[in-house]
Amino acid sequence: MKVKVSTDATEELIEAAAWYEQELPGLGSQLIDTFEHAAIRLSEPNPPLVPVPGEAAKLGAKRLILQRFPFSIVTIANDQVITIVAFAHHAKKPGYWHERIPPGRREHPLPR
Repeated sequence: MKVKVSTDATEELIEAAAWYEQELPGLGSQLIDTFEHAAIRLSEPNPPLVPVPGEAAKLGAKRLILQRFPFSIVTIANDQVITIVAFAHHAKKPGYWHERIPPGRREHPLPR
């Protein structure tokens, strides 16, 4: 399956990597490597995705939880493409990325 990374998720990754790199040289690069390996896993059959908590799960949003860093890769899939809609830090406000779900997938307004 093809994996697409949204602009928002890319920006979140770059911002997080810059922060980690400032904290410890080389750690930002390791975060990017971890993300890239996770994206490869998403392209393989039966990636280890779990539903996100809350209302977004009803819309098909799933996540891949990273092992070494406190982030999840939030995805929406159709028959052809898995789209990474967020690179979400576990301590950030849950569900801040809900509006990134394509309009056709949003059947109900989501709480903020």
